[in-house]
Amino acid sequence: MDSYNSFSVLQKQILEASKILKLDKATTDLLIWPQREYKFTIPITMDDGKVQIFHGFRIQYNTARGPAKGGIRFHPDETIDTIRALAGWMTWKTAVLDLPLGGGKGGVVCDPRKMSERELQNLSRAYVRAIANYIGVDKDVPAPDVYTNPQTMAWMMDEYEAILQAHHPGVFTDKPQQVGGTEGRRDATARGGAIVVREACKLYGVDPNGTYAIQGFGNAGQRIALLHSEFFSGSKLVAVCDSRGGIYSADGLNPEELVKYKLQQGTVVGFPGAKNIPRDSVLELDVDILYPAALENAINVQNVDNIKAKIICELANGPTTPDADLILHKKGIHVIPDILASAGGVTVSYFEMVQDKSYFFWDEPTVHKLLDEKMTKAYHTVQEAMREKKVHSRLAAMIVGIARVAQACKLRGWV
Repeated sequence: MDSYNSFSVLQKQILEASKILKLDKATTDLLIWPQREYKFTIPITMDDGKVQIFHGFRIQYNTARGPAKGGIRFHPDETIDTIRALAGWMTWKTAVLDLPLGGGKGGVVCDPRKMSERELQNLSRAYVRAIANYIGVDKDVPAPDVYTNPQTMAWMMDEYEAILQAHHPGVFTDKPQQVGGTEGRRDATARGGAIVVREACKLYGVDPNGTYAIQGFGNAGQRIALLHSEFFSGSKLVAVCDSRGGIYSADGLNPEELVKYKLQQGTVVGFPGAKNIPRDSVLELDVDILYPAALENAINVQNVDNIKAKIICELANGPTTPDADLILHKKGIHVIPDILASAGGVTVSYFEMVQDKSYFFWDEPTVHKLLDEKMTKAYHTVQEAMREKKVHSRLAAMIVGIARVAQACKLRGWV
């Protein structure tokens, strides 16, 4: 279905925002397509001695405001359109947070769950060799994404530095601290989400100490489970799901114990004291706060009528389709859109770039304070756009981001 193609969704969002902003045709035409796209094949000798060919991508969507910034995914279902969409959303995300960065994204079509550590390292290094000419601290700065992590970034940074024969720690972010990573990065995406939920609860009169549910229990889902209960000590986590199924407990799930169980068992299913439920039913529970933290298009026209949460904080990329957005708005459900809600990660990645460039590193309280200031200001800027333009929250966030990128394009004389 066309509406479920992530890139089609992105382009529709841009066209809608451009119309409200009254952008000229040339500017709109520039913004609905990536500036640069790289596609390449990567031959890797596997542990069994056979050569396997992988397909890799890197897309730099727009660099008018600064170097491209965005993650690298290792995923078996990766497509060029998904990466285009994610690169576009990163462009608006950095602009909404008013960071001096553009947006990019990369990926390799592979299943890392079926690969050894040696194969993953070889693939990571080969990927960097393919894109080395197109990235750099002043060109494009990648980070981890689905099925990649700080170790992946350390391998990639090392390969890049071996090619250039010089230290460039800021070329990849979310690295281990021993090789140029920053304090406060591990939980930055979730922390940013908790900050904007705090602001939303104040503004919309929702009790932050009520119930919450999490769809998706990878890094972001696990960390928001812990941080939400830290931010709001009286709150109760009642449901969680991962790719294998969901669990529910009206009495509440212990976030610390649940994270330990997930790391040991590889799933939340079977957690002691919880009832197993269908995976997707987690989205439809009557909770105060819902965190979609999995993949795209989770909330759509098929299930949107059953959504009951008061606030939806999107820690995943593109978890709500455009049609569902409109229905949620009419239902009075406040959505904190992904390009704002999950921007804590790229914000602290930007802090990491600044620290790597200066070779001076901040302590964790400083990182947390600066992140709180950035997220809080961005949340209220989007709220102002909602009121001024009389639009739903996602469109308001798009308007803020697109207006800033369009202005940079015009100032540069591109359009």
